[in-house]
Amino acid sequence: MIQISFDRSLACAREMDLVDDLARFRSRFYIPKGKIYMDGNSLGLLSRDAEKEVERAMREWKEYAIGGWTQGDPPWFYLGEELGRRMAPLLGAEPDEVVAAGSTTVNLHALVSSFYRPREKRTCILADELNFPSDIYALRSQVRLRGLDPDQHLILVPDRDGRFLCEEEIISHMTDEVAVCVLPSVLYRSGQLLDMEKIAAAARDRGILLGFDLSHSVGAVPHLLDEWDVDFAFWCTYKYLNSGPGGIAGLYVNRKHFDREPGLAGWWGSDKREQFDMHLQFCSARSAGAWQIGTVSVLSAAPLLGSLRLFAEAGMDQVRAKSQRMTSYLIQLVDDQLSGEPHGCQVGTPREAERRGGHVAVEHPDARRIARALRARGVVPDFRPPDVIRLAPAALYNSFSEVHSVVRQIREILDAREYERFGPDGPPVS
Repeated sequence: MIQISFDRSLACAREMDLVDDLARFRSRFYIPKGKIYMDGNSLGLLSRDAEKEVERAMREWKEYAIGGWTQGDPPWFYLGEELGRRMAPLLGAEPDEVVAAGSTTVNLHALVSSFYRPREKRTCILADELNFPSDIYALRSQVRLRGLDPDQHLILVPDRDGRFLCEEEIISHMTDEVAVCVLPSVLYRSGQLLDMEKIAAAARDRGILLGFDLSHSVGAVPHLLDEWDVDFAFWCTYKYLNSGPGGIAGLYVNRKHFDREPGLAGWWGSDKREQFDMHLQFCSARSAGAWQIGTVSVLSAAPLLGSLRLFAEAGMDQVRAKSQRMTSYLIQLVDDQLSGEPHGCQVGTPREAERRGGHVAVEHPDARRIARALRARGVVPDFRPPDVIRLAPAALYNSFSEVHSVVRQIREILDAREYERFGPDGPPVS
């Protein structure tokens, strides 16, 4: 177990900032003026690198028009595959096993429609009660499309306490009735990081196909999908990968499945050598690219080129190490300054650094109003019902001093009962 101990003073925070090897990347992001931004687990900030790539795409469109499909840098025709190649090191995958395409839920549908083939006793999908609701909506619809009842054929692993899942409990539900298992890598409320290697080994031993939603881990946590022998995965890129609102998503397919026909075929998944031959018979690419459906969205994909450049320069191991230090520091400050009476906060995230993703869940009965009070002060967190303030210090653009300031401001809000000025309702997006 990784445990990190800190001097809780502001002087210590400033000293850590001075020796932070990743601090140099902060100047390459647009930090909202007068704000402390701690919401990168919902939407990452714009980098100058991403901005330049959007400008490049616009310029290529202006200068080349349709010629951009072959003359762009990189050529738009291969943009999804090129982005996949650049993302692959973050996933522990081969370049042709990763592609940028679609959106998170569209990719989930594309993958599950391919891997969920109910037969004999194996008719069920296994998921969990703490998963992001969109995943459950999609899985229920996939069961219905097979003519089955999702109340009977979608099994949800129960949670322990509204925060965490137990890997042993997940494995105990891997019966011979389960065909496919779809789980989050990191739970979106609590930030718990599941033991993906352990779960993958258990699924493989039981003949169950396994997929992960990596939306809350890509860009915050290294992965070894090939080594773990995961079957498929999908994720968004607008959180820790900073690709912009609604930015293109990504998917992974283990190469052992390249001969599998996509369940939702579209022409952009064709073998590139034959795509413009316009055959009515679908000729699937023998790569993750086969799971693309529609034409790559060049303008929503362009920012990711710049963002991935930053990750390649910084190194994922260094990003993870700083993230663990920042979240450990945050947890210790909450314990010291906000837990117990009169403040009443508690940490709803695993304390072991290796067991959490990139954010910390601070729980309080008045979390929604505290989050609104923080925003009024220029601190940007987010809120998740019923009682969670999520704080995500991003390794590439947040500082230890900002972490210290956020905890101090929460204490001030609670001491002055400042949150009572705000009503219980908030904006629909936070």
